[in-house]
Amino acid sequence: MVERETMEFDVVVVGAGPAGLSCAIRLAQQAQQQEKELMICVVEKGSEVGAHILSGAVFETKALDELLPDWKDKGAPVTTEVTTDEIYLFKDQANATSIPHIAVPKTFKNHGNYIVSMGNVCRWLAEQAEQLGVEIFPGFSAHSLIIEDDEVKGIVTGDMGVDKDGQPKDSYMPGMELRAKYTVFAEGCRGHLGKQLIKQFELDKDATPQHYGIGFKEIWQIDPSKHKEGTVVHGTGWPLEKDTHGGSFMYHAENNQVVVGLIIDLNYSNPYLSPFDEFQRMKHHPLFAQVLEGSERVSYGARAIAKGGFHSLPKMHFPGGLLVGCDAGTLNFAKIKGNHTAMKSGMLAADCIIEALADEQPKADLASFAEKFKASWLYEELYQSRNFGPAIHKLGRILGGAYNTLDQNIFSGALPFTFKDTHHDHAMLKPASECDKIDYPKPDGKLSFDKLSSVFLSNTNHEESQPCHLKLADASIPISVNLEKYAEPAQRYCPAGVYEINENDAGEKQFVINAQNCVHCKTCDIKDPSQNITWVTPEGAGGPNYPNM
Repeated sequence: MVERETMEFDVVVVGAGPAGLSCAIRLAQQAQQQEKELMICVVEKGSEVGAHILSGAVFETKALDELLPDWKDKGAPVTTEVTTDEIYLFKDQANATSIPHIAVPKTFKNHGNYIVSMGNVCRWLAEQAEQLGVEIFPGFSAHSLIIEDDEVKGIVTGDMGVDKDGQPKDSYMPGMELRAKYTVFAEGCRGHLGKQLIKQFELDKDATPQHYGIGFKEIWQIDPSKHKEGTVVHGTGWPLEKDTHGGSFMYHAENNQVVVGLIIDLNYSNPYLSPFDEFQRMKHHPLFAQVLEGSERVSYGARAIAKGGFHSLPKMHFPGGLLVGCDAGTLNFAKIKGNHTAMKSGMLAADCIIEALADEQPKADLASFAEKFKASWLYEELYQSRNFGPAIHKLGRILGGAYNTLDQNIFSGALPFTFKDTHHDHAMLKPASECDKIDYPKPDGKLSFDKLSSVFLSNTNHEESQPCHLKLADASIPISVNLEKYAEPAQRYCPAGVYEINENDAGEKQFVINAQNCVHCKTCDIKDPSQNITWVTPEGAGGPNYPNM
């Protein structure tokens, strides 16, 4: 039995993203107002706060206005206000039609919003939290749960200095037990502890399956003559086929930089589809190419997005803690925004915990969160958009879009219909024998690139001599099932070249995992058709190091 150091806190927050940091700040603010001493700890698996944050992002300041009303005076990196909204239907690789604003849901309109780097926003939020006395531990992964008598008592951080066979190296340092009266899980989309909590406490028994997309993002330094600071471009259609949903974006940020990206729903059916290559192909459309040609790509990243919305929300409270932000799936896909909703969920969590800690005999299960959530603008916003994703899944891009425009613009989400998507994303793949292969053009090294050169730009690094953090329940399934039936889609849906099929000297197929390439997007955990892959946290500080994403 490993002897572990134990640290005691009032509240432990797992994840220094917008939800976790907003929760910590709100807790510290209220403790300060009540002249109480509160021990608050935030653990972050990235090498620094913001290192693993990847978001578009057009940012709505609604929650920030509540949390830190003087954010402008405090120097928040929220300065590039949206000046122009453009929305396009991409017909093919050469043509696009501008869609008038009257024909799109009002949730797509961005007047009053800002183009930001959420990584930098989180770095700034961390500074505000530390000034209030919050302790933040970057480089420490939350590896496992402490559950005693069916109640969460905290988390155990990951061991450091373990070799690939699980044996201690000379640098071995066991993880610590971080115990708390309450633990808030804000790991982001498909958090590996959140996934365990949902299963153990049956938090999703009344919800439809969560749905996901994979989002790609690149930052380009462009010619100043092509730069239109504050311009936001969204598009749908090509290069995605009719039964593959998603959308593209290009944001003109500050300093002559543009952000370009593509989101693809992970309920696609063709196992030959490569989301990464769809994104590379997209940039050759004239609307993007005319901006990017002759420019320099400076950053790349990919991340899964929880987009099931209202119907897919699990119960967010359980004995000893709360599940918030994208760990619970609070993103509003009708707006293509999840940062303000994540922040609000963290703030609601803080309000519940402060009230509970004030009781002489605090309850372990923060059931009051459900009441606070239902009385908040967060609930109202997600409820109004409840049918947005399911309508597109059921009715298709055109009819679903028309329904959503009518529902949002005329009825403000009050049409008396309920659409639900009850299918798991991984179950939507068809056998390879029923699908056409997709021949993607080779990257030209100017607008389109290969996976490995892209991963290089993400500054991804893992200590190679450590246990693989991509766990196979059955090592035979990738070859015996997935390759045979689905042409092993892991080698295509992974955006970082982690999975390969190689052949040994005897002509036998082998499934190879290049875990050091992993950008922590979680797509494999979501899309594997056999649900054979489980993503767990690697050694702390491993993974991407996004500087400005």
